[in-house]
Amino acid sequence: MTSVANLEAELGYRFRDGALLRLALTHPSLAHELGGGQQHNQRLEFLGDAVLQLVITTWLYEQFPDLGEGPLTQARAQMVNRTMLAQQGARLDLGSYLVLSRGEETSGGRARSSTIADAFEAVIGAVYLDSDYPTAGGVVLNLYREVLGELEVLPNLSNPKGELQELLQSTSPEPPRYELKSSSGPDHNRSFECAVSHLGAELGRGFGRSKKTAESAAAQAAMDRLRVASSSQPVENPS
Repeated sequence: MTSVANLEAELGYRFRDGALLRLALTHPSLAHELGGGQQHNQRLEFLGDAVLQLVITTWLYEQFPDLGEGPLTQARAQMVNRTMLAQQGARLDLGSYLVLSRGEETSGGRARSSTIADAFEAVIGAVYLDSDYPTAGGVVLNLYREVLGELEVLPNLSNPKGELQELLQSTSPEPPRYELKSSSGPDHNRSFECAVSHLGAELGRGFGRSKKTAESAAAQAAMDRLRVASSSQPVENPS
C-alpha cells in the first residue's frame, strides 16, 4: 500500500489516529479472506455518507436561499451520487491505498469505481471521527471546491432520462438503451452500475444504490458528454 502521508497531504488533513485511516481503506473482502474478526470500512462508509450529505446540504441551503426542497434535493443528489464519489476518490488516488483480499486484487478491485466511491465515504467518516464536524466539513468543501465553484446555477436534474431521450430523438427515432453492467455489496447496501447507449454507441455510465438511480446517473453523464461535444461540433453519435 502506498504511504498514507501522500493521501493526508491530498486531503489537507493529518490523522491523529492512523488506525482510523487504515480502517477506512480496508475493503470488506479482507474479512472474508481472513475471517469474521477482521474489521473493514463499511461502518465508516455509512458514517461518511451522512457527513457528506449534511455538509453538501448545508452548503446548498446557504448558497441558494430562494430555491425549494425539490431542486435542492436534486442538486444534492448530483453532488453525492456514486459517480461523483468515485470521481472524488479517483482524484485522491484511493485505489492505490486500498487494503484488499488477494481475490479482490486479482479481479481488478483496486480500480473498481464502486469500491473507490465506498472508500471515499469511509475516509470522510474517518476524518469526522478523528476530529469534529467543522473540520470534516472543511475537508469536504475543500475537496469539492472545483465542483461547487462551477455550480453558479442549479442544473435541471428532474428527469435526465427524459431529457436524454428527447435530445437523441431529435436526430433518430430510436430511444436510448440502458444496461445493467454490475452490482455489488450486501442486500442492504447494494451498488449498481448502468450504461446507456444509442445506435450501438455507449454514451455514459452511472452508479447508484438502485438500478433506477444508476440509470439516471448514466443519463446525466451522457447529457454532460453530449453538451461538451456540441460546444465544439454538431452532435451526432459519439463513440
